[in-house]
Amino acid sequence: MNKLFGEVYKGRRVLVTGHTGFKGSWLALWLSSMGAKVVGYSLAPETQPNHFDLLDITCDSIISDIRDNDKLKSVVFKYQPEMIFQLSSQPLVRRGYREPVDTFATNVMGTVNLLDSCRGSTAVRVILVVTSDKCYENQQLSRGYSENDPLGGYDPYSASKGCAEIVTSSYRRSFFPIDQFGKRHNVLIASARAGNVIGGGDWSQDRLFPDIIKAVNKNEKVLIRNPYSMRPWQHVLESLTGYLVLGQKMLTGDVECATAWNFGPYKDGEFSVEHMIKKMQQVWGEIDYQVSESNEMHEARLLQLDSTKARTVLGWSQVWSVDETVEKTSKWYQQFYEKQKVITGQQISEYVKTARDKKLDWAL
Repeated sequence: MNKLFGEVYKGRRVLVTGHTGFKGSWLALWLSSMGAKVVGYSLAPETQPNHFDLLDITCDSIISDIRDNDKLKSVVFKYQPEMIFQLSSQPLVRRGYREPVDTFATNVMGTVNLLDSCRGSTAVRVILVVTSDKCYENQQLSRGYSENDPLGGYDPYSASKGCAEIVTSSYRRSFFPIDQFGKRHNVLIASARAGNVIGGGDWSQDRLFPDIIKAVNKNEKVLIRNPYSMRPWQHVLESLTGYLVLGQKMLTGDVECATAWNFGPYKDGEFSVEHMIKKMQQVWGEIDYQVSESNEMHEARLLQLDSTKARTVLGWSQVWSVDETVEKTSKWYQQFYEKQKVITGQQISEYVKTARDKKLDWAL
């Protein structure tokens, strides 16, 4: 594992905010397996079970709130990270409706606190702020949104992610301008926007695949709100690879990478919610569902990303097809519930092997 991404993470001090969450726990484990000195900063896991507690991650774990500016600054000062992955957020659209103030406070001011905590650091070299594909002003376009499309957001969650992008751009231009890199400062900042990611270990509320798994475990039908909504589905490792490739480029001083990036699947990775459930049924026959009669909250029915820039400039590419993604996700939960096994590390190894077979640069 150490030789991945040009060995740039081996021995590197890396701070992962949101490390107890679904995506953050996968990232923290992968970084640790590559020899990085990982520090995690996050709230305690919200669910039982949860992915973070099931993993044996070698890292210093600080349980605290990203809204606590003083605590966050003290952690950056104490651990002196060279690379920061900012994943700490309120990640759910429907919770954003129920808790709009907390959503904006966490996703916007949390990003402000993280970026501001780095202004006085002499150790930090790269900051990657992870937002969402929902940061765009969604006009139900039939084409994918590119990095230059307008930011926006109908609901509080989506708007907070658009705001986080604006905050990131503002701090980059105001305090870490690219044309002054190597002169006034040595920090590169980028943002990353990914679509719907799935994979084992997610038990969050109001997410399709966790809802399916919970229903299966209770021998119930899962309720589906928007069966015809189109989403860009990909495995969690696809987006994490994008973040790691981007981090690798910036850690080696590539100033052109200090900007915004999309990491979404190919066109053939975009399917309706109902289509994905039927794919999962082919792997796990116990799954059943019914369509909910009411959905009072607005959710976008069509949302696609154009990831041409990441593919052409970074050489990032999708590793697993949608069928493989559904199979791997289903297998993870089957192994957990039927055999009490956690196969996250095994699936990372399988993913890397497939990437090597495809001769992707980061894996060679």
